[in-house]
Amino acid sequence: MRAVITVIGKDKKGIIAGVSSELANLDINILDISQTILQEYFTMIMLVEIGDMKVSYDELIKRLDAKSSELGVTIRAQHEDIFNSMHEV
Repeated sequence: MRAVITVIGKDKKGIIAGVSSELANLDINILDISQTILQEYFTMIMLVEIGDMKVSYDELIKRLDAKSSELGVTIRAQHEDIFNSMHEV
């Protein structure tokens, strides 16, 4: 099972490290990642494998919300199927 995680916020040191460390602690593997800086705004999209994660999906969302507050960014996660359905033409 896979999910899409997005991260958006003012650029600062430690965003990638903070998010990727949290995912690694939960046994979530990052399959693909794209990040850029648009003027002073950091944006990142990750495709992750969540089939082997140590916690429930609801707990993942809670952990990402906490990390979001800690880093001062917005972090959102969606199951890949939901993400794909929302972006079909």
